[in-house]
Amino acid sequence: MPNDPAERPRRITVQRCGPLLVEGPVEVELEDGTVVSSDRFRVALCTCRRSRRYPWCDTSHRRRT
Repeated sequence: MPNDPAERPRRITVQRCGPLLVEGPVEVELEDGTVVSSDRFRVALCTCRRSRRYPWCDTSHRRRT
């Protein structure tokens, strides 16, 4: 594994009935070609599409489970 953090693989954590947790910073390309970015050390990506802040998870999925 490379020593430079920019060269190491990003870790993605899959949670059942929850978001994908991705080590940041990240850029996400949406289906319409728009690119959104976050410089946080970890981000939660919505997988249920109920988030008002999509693609970022805002825990909206919890209200309908």
